[in-house]
Amino acid sequence: MPIASSRGALSVRGRTLAWGARTYVMGIVNVSPDSFSGDGVRDAARAASRALGQCDAGADIVDIGAESTRPGHRPISADVELERLVPAIERIRATDCETIVSVDTFKPEVYRRAHAAGGDILNSIWGAGPALIEAAGETGSPLVAMHNAPVAVYDGDVIDEVLRFLLDAATRAVAAGLPPEHVIIDPGIGFGKTAEHNVQILRRLDRLVALGFPTLLGTSRKSTLGKLTGRPVGERAFGTAATVALAAAAGIDIVRVHDVREQTDVVRVSDAITRGWRPPNWNGAA
Repeated sequence: MPIASSRGALSVRGRTLAWGARTYVMGIVNVSPDSFSGDGVRDAARAASRALGQCDAGADIVDIGAESTRPGHRPISADVELERLVPAIERIRATDCETIVSVDTFKPEVYRRAHAAGGDILNSIWGAGPALIEAAGETGSPLVAMHNAPVAVYDGDVIDEVLRFLLDAATRAVAAGLPPEHVIIDPGIGFGKTAEHNVQILRRLDRLVALGFPTLLGTSRKSTLGKLTGRPVGERAFGTAATVALAAAAGIDIVRVHDVREQTDVVRVSDAITRGWRPPNWNGAA
């Protein structure tokens, strides 16, 4: 498969996150009452406080979503989604102009409004259709294209199909004018896949990284971890940590997590061992 010509860096809001230098942490903020993880909030002030608290805990990016995608969820209208999203983003921007805000939506019109309020990255759980690519291009935004499927049925090897889907999405985004370093691909753990599919994808993250585009992985508190550990959703931080460490070792660029402080520690230790990262003022002799 072809490789993106240059991985470069994420350049947003005057900040530069160089791909490959370390693993970046994306904190999750759910502005909805029915999040699968039970941490959703409806109040804009609380959502903004959670986002800024995640940055203080080590998050490089915060991802704000207003529509639950849990199994059996009920779709919401663009108007309802905007009623939840925009006040939270505006509240963040009222006190913080530097935080990189990713907007978890697959509706182009929602992203345009969210971007006007201060959103920076379009994070779509349904790949990269032409309208989404157009919205990203118009706003000059990086685009996260995630693999998803209506049903967990694959004709061949799940990883082969996922990679074909993501490569097609990324190639179309670049052909439309998006810089390759701003086209981020996500295999979609837990979306249109069985638990076994998810494990198989996690075993082959090296193949995802080999496509050459920036990568994102979201395993935090997912049901597959519950099936493996027998733990309820609120007790899956250690299971998540195992996948985060494996992701860092495989070269994944961004991990999307709920427990930012804990998973930032996992990332730092993993990056020190696998990427040669060191904290500021490191004294290795002590």
